Amino acid sequence: TMAQNKVEPKTITFNAMTSACEKGAVWGHALQLFREMAREEVEANTITFNAAISACENSGKWEEALGLFSAMAQLKMKPSTNTFNAAISACEKGGEWERASRLLSVMVQCKVKMNTITFNSIMSACEKGGEWEKPLKLLSMIAKCIVETSGMT
Repeated sequence: TMAQNKVEPKTITFNAMTSACEKGAVWGHALQLFREMAREEVEANTITFNAAISACENSGKWEEALGLFSAMAQLKMKPSTNTFNAAISACEKGGEWERASRLLSVMVQCKVKMNTITFNSIMSACEKGGEWEKPLKLLSMIAKCIVETSGMT
């Protein structure tokens, strides 16, 4: 642990280590860091969660990614665009198009800004699920969101 190595545990330190786990797609270590943060009473933030969710996504662990996403809600933390993108992508990679679609709906309800990664991930999830009609409905919703955010009516 960090205490054994005489390193003062701080959120930024854990964020850096969790980000390294994300880059290396070692989801187990990312989750282990979360447990260590709790033991050391270090508060996780959105960056910590994003890196851990991405580590799970990169490792094909969609259930773990969604577990972390749910933990954010329990902690009353607001997910960012990156949080949603990582969770949607994890579902896409796991063949869970329905869950990816639900996340997109939550994203819209929470008024979190979407981007190209969001659109590509949801379209790919629907494609993998054999849902060819779903992307057409999503495109309509996306167009509506773009018009609303640009101020046009």
